[in-house]
Amino acid sequence: MHFSIPETESRSGDSGGSAYVAYNIHVNGVLHCRVRYSQLLGLHEQLRKEYGANVLPAFPPKKLFSLTPAEVEQRREQLEKYMQAVRQDPLLGSSETFNSFLRRAQQETQQVPTEEVSLEVLLSNGQKVLVNVLTSDQTEDVLEAVAAKLDLPDDLIGYFSLFLVREKEDGAFSFVRKLQEFELPYVSVTSLRSQEYKIVLRKSYWDSAYDDDVMENRVGLNLLYAQTVSDIERGWILVTKEQHRQLKSLQEKVSKKEFLRLAQTLRHYGYLRFDACVADFPEKDCPVVVSAGNSELSLQLRLPGQQLREGSFRVTRMRCWRVTSSVPLPSGGTSSPGPGRGRGEVRLELAFEYLMSKDRLQWVTITSPQAIMMSICLQSMVDELMVKKSGGSIRKMLRRRVAGTLRRSDSQQAVKSPPLLESPDASRESIVKLSSKLSAVSLRGIGSPSTDASASDVHGNFAFEGIGDEDL
Repeated sequence: MHFSIPETESRSGDSGGSAYVAYNIHVNGVLHCRVRYSQLLGLHEQLRKEYGANVLPAFPPKKLFSLTPAEVEQRREQLEKYMQAVRQDPLLGSSETFNSFLRRAQQETQQVPTEEVSLEVLLSNGQKVLVNVLTSDQTEDVLEAVAAKLDLPDDLIGYFSLFLVREKEDGAFSFVRKLQEFELPYVSVTSLRSQEYKIVLRKSYWDSAYDDDVMENRVGLNLLYAQTVSDIERGWILVTKEQHRQLKSLQEKVSKKEFLRLAQTLRHYGYLRFDACVADFPEKDCPVVVSAGNSELSLQLRLPGQQLREGSFRVTRMRCWRVTSSVPLPSGGTSSPGPGRGRGEVRLELAFEYLMSKDRLQWVTITSPQAIMMSICLQSMVDELMVKKSGGSIRKMLRRRVAGTLRRSDSQQAVKSPPLLESPDASRESIVKLSSKLSAVSLRGIGSPSTDASASDVHGNFAFEGIGDEDL
């Protein structure tokens, strides 16, 4: 998740009292909550009591006198770094103290009273599921309510997640993010104040081998079948004419398991597809369609003559990745926004350093409003690979509560605020030996295209360490 504090506000105090500074906390570029310094300090003190001062990042100190505008901006930057650091920490970011603070702040900021409401959740095929929830119910509570309404067994709940999507004119879904434990789904979707935004239930794992667990249950089978049929109809799954004929025949016979077995063999089965965007691969400013699944990012592009070309990037060969945001400068070169310029024009880029061959790393950059969602997909694929590598269970990995906390990977996605990520450095020195690369991967040891990069700017990929010569 991309936590940022892009701005501050001077607000009037209660009952006409003195003004105070409020900090707007954004998640993925959308306002999540508005808090005061004293509230964040209270959160810091509570975390310190629970986990000890040595675990926490530095918190900006109190000031005896009123802050100057420059000091206000400095404090904003420090608080932003603090919130990002806490969220990215495996222990702190999954703590109930941190997540409940964000949920309360979200509800207070949006001024939504706690009451019972009817919330609409869509299935992948557009079918609506209405559940009665409280406005203060967190993501897991809503997910469990949807599962109960569908009669999905408890042990299969963790195979599915709730996603915030934007419904486009053609009925397709543009994925915004997976709803997290620190937010209230009802508040998240209604605060956007647009009928375009919906909540969708979709499977949340990548390895099709786990389909067997879901298909054992009637409801799980139906959910997986409906999602697959929908993905095929939207063109997300690549199907030949003969395969389409076979699928149609199985569909007419209502042979759902056989239908899914055939679908599992198709290219892009179980992938999540993003909106058309731009990449610098295979050349600069190349229009592409990105899909995530099966431990890879797929970039599809149309060549002259409508020929389809695809480039696939395995997550195990991504040494690291990073997401950056920036506001493009107007033609005059000044940094002040011009007429009509809004926050919607913030430019997001996902860049990953890829092992193209045994001795050559190259940066690949994708420019897309969904760059953060792509990063989240990369992270979840890495987490799944690491659990599988360690012999762990996906059931344990996907269950939301483990002794009151959500267990997170030691490697977390990191998002850097402006300046804009520079173009890949073609002069970067190549790797001499694969073995030395594997033993020396660390955040501080990773080179990046930007000269001001720090350890917290780059997401190190621990799955990369397991790559061997046979994978090249």
